[in-house]
Amino acid sequence: INAEYMGNGSYLRQIEDEFNVIMFFGELRGRVMDSKASTEKLAIYGNRRGRKGAELRIRAGVETKLPFYYTKDIVAHDSDGEYWGVDVIKFKKDEVNWASGKKGVTRKKLARSTGAIVEYVSDTAFICGTMTERKLAHEYLDWVMMSLGQPQTIDTENRNDVTVMEIPTDCAGYVTGAKRATMTRIEEEWGAFMMFLEKKEDYYRPDSKTRLAIFGMKHSRKGAELMVMAHLEEKIFGYFTKDMSDELNDDEWGHDAYKFCEDELFYARGKEDSTKKKLARAAGCIIEYVGDYAVFGGYKNDRRRGRQLLMWLLKQRVGIIKIEDVKESEHVNDITIIPIPRKAMRDIMYDRAKALRVIEVDTATFLFMGKNKSNREEIMVCSYDPTSRKRAESFIHQLIQGKNGERPLTPSRSPSPKPKRKSRSKSRRRNKSKSYSPTNGARTRQESPERKVQYMWNRFGQNLSYDEWYKAYFQPYRSPSNPRRSLSPSNYTSKRLKKYLEVGAEGLKG
Repeated sequence: INAEYMGNGSYLRQIEDEFNVIMFFGELRGRVMDSKASTEKLAIYGNRRGRKGAELRIRAGVETKLPFYYTKDIVAHDSDGEYWGVDVIKFKKDEVNWASGKKGVTRKKLARSTGAIVEYVSDTAFICGTMTERKLAHEYLDWVMMSLGQPQTIDTENRNDVTVMEIPTDCAGYVTGAKRATMTRIEEEWGAFMMFLEKKEDYYRPDSKTRLAIFGMKHSRKGAELMVMAHLEEKIFGYFTKDMSDELNDDEWGHDAYKFCEDELFYARGKEDSTKKKLARAAGCIIEYVGDYAVFGGYKNDRRRGRQLLMWLLKQRVGIIKIEDVKESEHVNDITIIPIPRKAMRDIMYDRAKALRVIEVDTATFLFMGKNKSNREEIMVCSYDPTSRKRAESFIHQLIQGKNGERPLTPSRSPSPKPKRKSRSKSRRRNKSKSYSPTNGARTRQESPERKVQYMWNRFGQNLSYDEWYKAYFQPYRSPSNPRRSLSPSNYTSKRLKKYLEVGAEGLKG
């Protein structure tokens, strides 16, 4: 290939991250590189599936600059390989954009729902994978080419790659969304392929139900199904939840439910569903909130783990979790307990334990505090994946030891001084003879009492009581000519400061 078509290397790095391969330009050992050659050799290292996906993506990128550079002599054919093969399909003139979708959404959807590699190089489609994956990709692509987003007449009997839901006909547009936006969002999140099965003339028949087919892998279908249930429950409350209960399901694959009490739902959801997603990643199961129920989807053990993590989350909201109770749980093997020194608690819990929240996102774990028999606090790291727990444990130890870069700013540590402002030129300096006050519109730079208090506390007040500190550092500054005038803060600020000191230095962080 011509290296100049790859830009500055960011395109190759993006492909490496997507397909888990390593690529670089070079020459084979023993051969001398020809500086006058119009092409260069690109080496791709990795497993077979990753190498093929990266190769096809690079070919597609090159053909955006040189159309039909690779595909001009390729003809359509099907491979007969059972465990690995490459099928080639030739599109007509205007079919490529339809099969690709906006920003490649349709192509990515076909690849994720079937597990195959689907890449378009100019007017040629390459489908790589096992025979089952390629067969499903061919079938889904045929449905897309018939009519994307329109109801289809498809036989779903005796198929193990589809889940069929019945929803009210008048809610079909709500599930689909404007220009199919809602359904596309669900497909992108779960890697599923969705379509309505009824004929077009029956699509908007009143007082009836329409069938929504969800194609893809088992885990993807269950996630998309629960997401549709949660979305439709917002429009028709009780449509799915009227028959739900808190009873556990003993089936190996399925879903369980837990009913929230009062305002538990808002706490368990978090900002932009961050708490819900955190629990799902740590438990290794699917979690969706359908109405006032939390629904756990997946295998039996994963569902139980997700339910237990939710119970601990809700319990820490109203009380303290005891380490002894956690150790008696059936999921104790999914937990790592880390003792925390008292002197490190302030840095760890600074700004609502923001450092722990960052660790949760980076390692796909769930962290919460508990107390042991000695009333000492410990951090519990929860995840179904031992590697994730090890990474989180390492980050927490670095946080305790202060080796993770700059420690968080605490009240006992004054902020670093700001750089000095560049002095004004002589022509723009203010005349010192003139008096400026807020009443005449001029700006004044006076240090606020709160800032004085914080500076004095950080500098001198660590080992003194409030009365000793106030007497030593504020009373001497009263003006002899005017006893009412003082550099000490106002009465309101003094009362607030005294309250903060009674609570502890943590109150001064603002």
